[in-house]
Amino acid sequence: MGVAIVTGSGGLVGSESVEHFVRAGYDVVGIENDLRATFFGPTASTAEQTERLRAAYQGSFTSLDLDIRDADGIDAVFRKHAKALELVVHTAAQPSHDWAAGDPLTDFSINATGTVNLLEATRKHSPEATFVFTSTNKVYGDQPNFLPLLEEATRFELPADHAYYDGIDTSMSIDRCLHSLFGASKASADLLVQEYGRYFDLPTVAFRGGCITGPSHAGARLHGFLSYLMRCTITGNHYTVYGYLGKQVRDNIHSADLVSAFAAFHENPRAAAVYNIGGGRESNCSMLEAIELCEQIAGRPLSWELGEEARTGDHQWWISDLSEFRRDYPAWSPSYDVEAILREIHDENVERWSAGA
Repeated sequence: MGVAIVTGSGGLVGSESVEHFVRAGYDVVGIENDLRATFFGPTASTAEQTERLRAAYQGSFTSLDLDIRDADGIDAVFRKHAKALELVVHTAAQPSHDWAAGDPLTDFSINATGTVNLLEATRKHSPEATFVFTSTNKVYGDQPNFLPLLEEATRFELPADHAYYDGIDTSMSIDRCLHSLFGASKASADLLVQEYGRYFDLPTVAFRGGCITGPSHAGARLHGFLSYLMRCTITGNHYTVYGYLGKQVRDNIHSADLVSAFAAFHENPRAAAVYNIGGGRESNCSMLEAIELCEQIAGRPLSWELGEEARTGDHQWWISDLSEFRRDYPAWSPSYDVEAILREIHDENVERWSAGA
């Protein structure tokens, strides 16, 4: 096996990618500068995860303190590994709607400019390497909010005969809608990944993820709702649900299931691929349903309130259509549903969170 470069290697999907591809036999080079602690505070830091990976995979994993906005630094890393580089997994990002609105220039420079730096380094030094990008369903802006949703007791839902009932596919337009500045910067990166695939015939893929989570997720108030929701339930911290009566629906995919999709694509890559990826119909919930599950699993009530205003550009209902990816990669299937995800988050973090860590 050769070399895999993983950006954001201390984060949820990045760390999952490191472990998966080290176990698959790759030498993994991580690029991580812990900006998450700057975005969301010390409890969201990736430093502990990076140290754990270094200790666990000595000799197979190297972590570089490098910013993806540093074009010369990125170029040097790719040039060093050019002959052996087989895979790039790009997970580094500024991931929050709310944070982006306070500093649009930083958000765009990380999400868009950082991505083109990585694409250009790949094109120059290792054009045969598979380039996997973690995009987001926020590239569709608030377009899903114009669907004919029905209000049920605990969630909003589409009529069963609607074309998107089984999930939204990539036919949905990304134009003429409100995206949030974060959604716009990620859409820019998404299109760049596709364009490098088409224009230069590189094996690239943009995975437009729903909510991605897992026990390693350093959930924070502005990002990572299932992890942060469980953390608040365990610790007694107060939680605010933003708008939509708490009936907004999200599909949720475990980071391990997402990384297994990366691996499936890498085994048979194609140029300029794009897929919606998430929990689909097998793994989704509303906020009200997620709160009830957290309370059941943790065995205690959550202190929470309903804020009247939804976040700008936020989705009222999102479930990913997985059929496009399953058509091209029929051996892949997610292994977790929402309850299994929440139980794992609880079981692996309850002792540490209860102790205030």
